[in-house]
Amino acid sequence: MTVNQISLDFFRNYVHGEARFHPGVNVIAGENAQGKTNLLEAVAYLSSASSHRARYDRELIRHGADHAFVKGLVTSRGREMTLEADLHRGTRRQLRANGVKLKTVGELSGILNTVLFSPEDLYLIREGAEARRRFLDSCICQLRPRYAQALAEYKRLYQHKTRILKDSEQHPSLLDALDDFSLRMVQCGAVLIHYRAHFIKRLNSAAPAIHADCSGGRERLGLRYETVSSVTDPEAAPKALIPQLLAHQEAHRAAEIAAKSCLSGPHKDELAVEIDGQPAKSYASQGQTRTAALALKLAARDIFRQDTEEWPVLLLDDVLSELDQRRQEFVLNRITSGQVFITCCEEEKLAKLREGCAFCVQNGTLFPA
Repeated sequence: MTVNQISLDFFRNYVHGEARFHPGVNVIAGENAQGKTNLLEAVAYLSSASSHRARYDRELIRHGADHAFVKGLVTSRGREMTLEADLHRGTRRQLRANGVKLKTVGELSGILNTVLFSPEDLYLIREGAEARRRFLDSCICQLRPRYAQALAEYKRLYQHKTRILKDSEQHPSLLDALDDFSLRMVQCGAVLIHYRAHFIKRLNSAAPAIHADCSGGRERLGLRYETVSSVTDPEAAPKALIPQLLAHQEAHRAAEIAAKSCLSGPHKDELAVEIDGQPAKSYASQGQTRTAALALKLAARDIFRQDTEEWPVLLLDDVLSELDQRRQEFVLNRITSGQVFITCCEEEKLAKLREGCAFCVQNGTLFPA
């Protein structure tokens, strides 16, 4: 998969930007706060309609503008396609593929796959469970349309149920709708748990070998899925998980009303990471956690390749500058295939990369280096 061309209007700090990219390595250079990360963010948005830095689409619109537009010409599975995202303040975004309006985010799945690695991801292991859930969601949404649809619906139901719980003290009649929302959340949640369990199983098959390669075989990486305690087999079909999740919801109903928050469901899931049998979050060194984060990202890239028979577009945002020499060499030696975007890469490191091209970004303007 490749991004051949991109056009931006009023996206972040870009008034207008347009560029054609190389199918190999694309280096994006420039000083801080000039728009390098914004460009990679736009590429990633075309693959998942989400941002790793923004909670709301309106944050992606340039200050003072009322809309933003991203258009990408991509090659996927042997054919060229045009992807478009039209963002407006106060109204819903519009996503299109080859000019056809998409009804759901799930319809983007499989068109353009990207794996983004930013400096924040180097702390993926040390952060709370939410960060690791975001990592899982970002990967699985691109591979499984059903998962993307279930995740979007689950988030919507979660917001509604939370409002019901918070307002129920002043308006007790709202609790009449609580069980209906819980049931629908369980139905969506069963889909999330099923796909997360299978993806983590695949990660646990791929990431430890990558981790061992990077660490020189000195450490052993392990991954474990932690979900709702009543679930006996998270890899089971969603239909089999629903009764178990319903039982857990019912057992926590009174506690949820008292706490005025949703206490049961996959929104509390955890991807537990261990190094040599110990929780990495608590016991691993900074170098060990960075190696583990690298292993997770590169394993996800390999899984994309296995599923689609094409390499996903790899977006490395200021990552190399945050790594020591050994880990830099490890990453560069593993990205000899597929399209890659690298920001702030030292020129001498590029000598080891295959053919590509370079761009400079200055104050939201992109031009060839």
